[in-house]
Amino acid sequence: MSKGKLAKFADMESYDCVFQYPYGALEHAEFPLQGRWHEEFFHNQNPIVLELGCGKGEYTVGLAKLHPDVNFIGVDIKGARMWTGATEAVREGMKNVAFLRTNIEIIDRFFAPDEVQEIWLTFSDPQMKSPRKRLTSSWFLERYRHFLVDGGIVHLKTDSNFLFTYTSLLADRNQLPVDVHTTDLYGAEAGDSVGDIQEASSIQTYYESMWIARGLNIKYMKFHLPHDGTLEEPDVEIELDDYRSYHRNKRSSLDKAK
Repeated sequence: MSKGKLAKFADMESYDCVFQYPYGALEHAEFPLQGRWHEEFFHNQNPIVLELGCGKGEYTVGLAKLHPDVNFIGVDIKGARMWTGATEAVREGMKNVAFLRTNIEIIDRFFAPDEVQEIWLTFSDPQMKSPRKRLTSSWFLERYRHFLVDGGIVHLKTDSNFLFTYTSLLADRNQLPVDVHTTDLYGAEAGDSVGDIQEASSIQTYYESMWIARGLNIKYMKFHLPHDGTLEEPDVEIELDDYRSYHRNKRSSLDKAK
C-alpha cells in the first residue's frame, strides 16, 4: 500500500534536503538560504540549476545523477508529489539535490542576484486562459531575472503546442537568443545541438511516456535570458491545445487565445 499524504508530509519534514515555505511562511520573514545556498547547503561553488514545477522530481534527480558537479533544486507547491524525488535523493545520499516546496509566484524571494545559472521548465501547465500564469510569460521571466545570471539559460520541454508556440513568439518578439528549437525532440536531427538534444531526451517522466504513447510530439526549446530590455508579450492569436493534460479534455470552448 502506498503512503498517504500525511505520512509523506511527515517524511518531508525530516528530510534535510527539503525546505517548505508556502506563500504565507515568508510574509514577515526572509528565507535564510537566500544568497547562501552555496556556502550553507551545498558546501561548494558548483552551478545551481532549478526545475520549476518539478512534480515528482524525476527531472531534478535525473539531472543530478547525470551532472554530479552541478547543484539541482526542484521547486513545486505539491508536497505529496515532491516526496517521490526527495525520498530517492535521501535514500541514495545525493548531496547535489534539494527540494523547495513553495509557490513559484514568489520564487525570487529564495535566491539572490546571479545565484542561479539555469532553469528547467518540464511539462508546465500551458495556462491557455491565463497568460500571466504561464511559466514562460514576461511576468515570470522578469522574476527569473532577479536571480538568474545575465544571459542565463531557460529550458522548456513540453507536450503543449500552445505553450511552445507562445514561448517561441515571446522569444522572437524580445530577441532572446535561442540555442535549440525543435517540435519533435525524439525525432530531431541533432546537428550542432547534439549535446542539448541528448540531455533533454535522456530523462523521460512517467507522464511524458504516456503522452508519447498517445502520439504526441515532445517539444524542446533552450534560450537565454539577458537582464537588459523590457519584455513584451506577443500579440498573436494561438490555436489552443485540444486537451488540457493527460486523460483530460479541454475545458474552454474557445479555439484560440493570446
